[in-house]
Amino acid sequence: MASFKPTKIPVYPKLGEKVTQDTLYWKNYKAPVQIKEFGAVSNIDFSPVAPHNFAVTAFTRIHIYGPFSQEPVKAFTRFKDTAYCGRFRSDGQLLVAGCEDSVVRLFDVSGKVALRMFKGHTKAVHVTDFTSDRYQILTGSDDYTCRLWDIPNAAELNAYQEHTDYIRCGVTSKLNRDLFITGSYDHTLKVFDARTDKSVMTMEHGQPVESLLLYPSEGLLVSAGGRYVKVWDLLKGGQPLVSLKNHHKTVTCLALSSNGQRMMSASLDRHVKVYNTTSYKVVHNFDYAAAILSLALAPDDESIVVGMTNSILSIKHRKHTEESKEITSQQRRRPSYRVFVKGKNYVPKQDDYLVSKPVKEHLAKYDKQLKKFNVSKALDTALETWLRKRQPEVTVAVMKELDRRGTLKNALAGRDEEQLCRLLHFIIGNVVDTRFTPVLVRAAEMILDIYKSVIGQSALIDRQLLRLQNLLETEINLERELLEVLGMLDTMFATSVARKEVPYSDVGRSNGLAKGDAGSSRPELQVT
Repeated sequence: MASFKPTKIPVYPKLGEKVTQDTLYWKNYKAPVQIKEFGAVSNIDFSPVAPHNFAVTAFTRIHIYGPFSQEPVKAFTRFKDTAYCGRFRSDGQLLVAGCEDSVVRLFDVSGKVALRMFKGHTKAVHVTDFTSDRYQILTGSDDYTCRLWDIPNAAELNAYQEHTDYIRCGVTSKLNRDLFITGSYDHTLKVFDARTDKSVMTMEHGQPVESLLLYPSEGLLVSAGGRYVKVWDLLKGGQPLVSLKNHHKTVTCLALSSNGQRMMSASLDRHVKVYNTTSYKVVHNFDYAAAILSLALAPDDESIVVGMTNSILSIKHRKHTEESKEITSQQRRRPSYRVFVKGKNYVPKQDDYLVSKPVKEHLAKYDKQLKKFNVSKALDTALETWLRKRQPEVTVAVMKELDRRGTLKNALAGRDEEQLCRLLHFIIGNVVDTRFTPVLVRAAEMILDIYKSVIGQSALIDRQLLRLQNLLETEINLERELLEVLGMLDTMFATSVARKEVPYSDVGRSNGLAKGDAGSSRPELQVT
């Protein structure tokens, strides 16, 4: 007796994302380390000096983490209200932060108490940064003003009140200590020169500005606000270059890779997009569990740190090839490995008697029912919710096998309203898939033949049949339109192809004579 052959499930090609160098590069990170903070993480900043610790601003605290630590190595908690925008100085020795109480505090990274407290703003200070000479601080506040402060004297140098709404982002030039740029909820970006009393350039973003990013060459400026990320050419007077709209919600922060060839934007839609800075096309995407408020990249892209609204700090560290090699070598040195592979490569000799171990075949549930000739139960098993949604090719393969056996009509018959509704729902969802169309169309024809006498007795089944009818009519109309378009394209291609001249042969087609012979064979008429 022949053994039972399991149902053959066809393997279809996966239409996955194209694997590029960017995909390999940005997927080469370990599983994220998640740390619970005391509140929403509003800002993350890496120290420019090794070992590149990073400051995390959340609620009334600023925590400093080491590159691989899961506990803060330093904490600044002397804030009376919510802290904002903790930033390192270029030498990594000082840290400045704003606060909801309008006071700007300057800390020594090795100490605990604030070295300086700058008072002058009347509302919350959301923007802080150091100038390139390390002796001045830029601040921006909800009182519509941005100010420059002198660190040694703890005095205010300049105050600019040109914005008409909250100032929520700002950046200083690393090449010129007098230049800085601010972004406001009044939809504008303003470039200031500390040597003048007013702004020297204004750009209209069109949405409340949430974040700014200055390229290392400082010729290009990137602004984020609303769903838009815009690139401006500062060397051409603030001319807009590119406007990107790849997020579904407000873009909250921007970052630049270590080599300056990739830009990242994070949004409240829980996505981080990676752009190519040459074409400004999205080359990779990260998904997170909650809306993102802050984003930072470690030097050499060693870590990606993301802060979210649910108080979670997510840290992804880059994988290193040496680590993976060490792990594999440690696994190979385990004694259990030698035990399991013992005798694996042994070859029997000529006089040895080989006792083969019978291999037990494990059948799927639907194959077990088919083996017992329970065709209806086999189809019910293939129509289970998790199987028909995740692997519809399995359900279709079972239908095809039943049709091959000539028992598909028996399996479809004798069903109640709920079972028939489930079957029709599966056909409606997959009949337009070209991989499954031949099998499902035949199944639909059999269903109509079997149940045509009871149509009209169930409103639910009638609605499903009408949906199937409308779906098929729409698909047929689309195919007709596509055929018309295909005919038009064929005509256009045929007329656009250059016509080639066929070379004239010396041998005549009619009688096989050469050109000269054919002419000489005709009698010449002479006029007398």
